[in-house]
Amino acid sequence: MSEKLKTNKCQNTILGVLPPMLLSDYLSKGFFIKHSYNKNEVIHIEGESCSQIEIILQGEIVIERIGLSGDLMTVNHFGKSDIIGANLIFSSTEYYPMTITAKKHTEVITVQKDVLFELCNAYPSFLMQFIKVISDLSVLIGTKMKNRISRTIRQSIITYITKQHRLQGTTTIHLTMSKKSLAEMFGVSRTSLSRELQKMSAEGLIVFDSNSIQILDPTILE
Repeated sequence: MSEKLKTNKCQNTILGVLPPMLLSDYLSKGFFIKHSYNKNEVIHIEGESCSQIEIILQGEIVIERIGLSGDLMTVNHFGKSDIIGANLIFSSTEYYPMTITAKKHTEVITVQKDVLFELCNAYPSFLMQFIKVISDLSVLIGTKMKNRISRTIRQSIITYITKQHRLQGTTTIHLTMSKKSLAEMFGVSRTSLSRELQKMSAEGLIVFDSNSIQILDPTILE
């Protein structure tokens, strides 16, 4: 990949707030390094030390774990412009808690810890963007933990359809995301979500398909 093309791809990420000449210079000198991963290739294993961040140029990276029921659950997924390791790189516990894998062919730019620290010190706009990334990730993790700890799957489903019922003004709720994404938001596997939807359907509370959920018993709404 030419330096110009790499620079253009980087400009669509957090690195885009840096001066263009600096970006080009860091790429040519190897301070920013491009790596490619094949589909299903392991990027980091559980317990590995985090010494760099990876900024995704293209592709998809997932964090997965085996659920209590034995099925594979996606804890989080990252796409173009997302950053891997942002919440770990300056942590006192800088070890990956789970294995990280490329879901499909993926290209990233790696930035070592010392280079990242220098950029945060020298460029306030970069620092603000990096803090925003960490903050957004913390909110996402907190939401997932809240759903996982304090709610059953059914309670999470009911909360979601109640909110959408109010927003959409109908008892036939158009799903605003895929069931896979919905399961990830609830902190459960897609299999577990589908199983609970089937139970609710069998009890005559709802009917559902791939795109919608129809509320048959409005007394379930919060």
